[in-house]
Amino acid sequence: MPASILSDASRYVFSAIREEDDFAEDLRRHGKKVVKLSSGDPALYYPTPKYIIDAYTEALRSGRTTYSRSQGVIELVDAVVERYRKRYSLALSEEDVIVTSGVAEALTFINSALIDPGDRALILRPYYTQYPVAIQMFGGRFLAGDYDEEDDWNIELDGLAKLLKKGNAGRKGIKYLLITNPNNPTGTVLPRKALEEVVGLANEHRILLISDEIYDEIVFGGARFTSVCELAGGMPYLVLNGASKAFDATGFRIGYVLAPEGDRTSNEIKRKIADYCRVRLSANTPAQYAIASAMANGAEHERTVRELVNAIERVVDSAMKLLGENECVRAVKPNGAFYIFPKIRMDRLRFKDDREFVHALLKEELVQTTRGSGFGAPDHFRMVALAPKDIMDDSIRRINGFCDRHSR
Repeated sequence: MPASILSDASRYVFSAIREEDDFAEDLRRHGKKVVKLSSGDPALYYPTPKYIIDAYTEALRSGRTTYSRSQGVIELVDAVVERYRKRYSLALSEEDVIVTSGVAEALTFINSALIDPGDRALILRPYYTQYPVAIQMFGGRFLAGDYDEEDDWNIELDGLAKLLKKGNAGRKGIKYLLITNPNNPTGTVLPRKALEEVVGLANEHRILLISDEIYDEIVFGGARFTSVCELAGGMPYLVLNGASKAFDATGFRIGYVLAPEGDRTSNEIKRKIADYCRVRLSANTPAQYAIASAMANGAEHERTVRELVNAIERVVDSAMKLLGENECVRAVKPNGAFYIFPKIRMDRLRFKDDREFVHALLKEELVQTTRGSGFGAPDHFRMVALAPKDIMDDSIRRINGFCDRHSR
């Protein structure tokens, strides 16, 4: 028998976001009150709205508890089609929408469908932690462009253009380019002009463009969100979205993939992702009906998402003011999602790296954050700005005091 029964690819499967969870849980078992600023889960602090819970309950009472259509129940697919018609003037057919168990499953299906061992995909740092995992677990490799922290985390377009040119010069080329907007972990909403240039580069190099837009309604600070579907066309592209963030329903595990174009590549991708959906049978059936109802209930949704965004903006504004008192960290103010991603001035602190920083912060101050190196950005850490303002403010004060104690 070999030394290990595990596959080579399995060594890439881990979660930087959840790696401190066991330690935090041990602290709780010993009576410590840990503040969880590590998980992007709005339902932790803002309960899923009652009208969505009622719709879920009604689905259960109506007997909608069986396996359902593998690509998504038609009611939800039609609700997504209508959402994109109203919000982004995009004309979709039912075949263009595939429902998944969250964006996480969508990423797994896409990479399984597209990536062979040795294939490459292009992502941008800082990236959501699952992006490289989903590529590497199928034997692929990732190239990394950059968001520029000095330019408020905008895309470093010259570097991206060079990577695309160099990456497509080989025999196999690059399978896809993946961007995130609004961004996790930086909270940046990309300017329309930058997106236009990204779409132009993808078209120029004839590369599949994928845009993860799960935070598309969580925008503040005067920013305006632009969906890739408002700019792309004539070339294959995919949009990823779902109910976890704007609909405050993380545990429902409802996501979806949009493939709006009708070219050969787009149709191949749609057919194959649908095959993966059939293999796993179906997404959560009652949850699909609940989210279909929520999307149709525009007035309630607009009210609740507006309340959520306003609360997040107040928390972010206060947190940024308090962080400004700390000479050991520096943060670009976010204008979307619900994350703050400070840079740690390691030269001013007695820590060897960001992993040691976040672990010591949890151990000493009971504030759980996530190391930036897990997002491809060493010497940073991510905080989730979802806790109530008083809890978030207290956490920032603890971080500031922690940095004072450990400063050189």
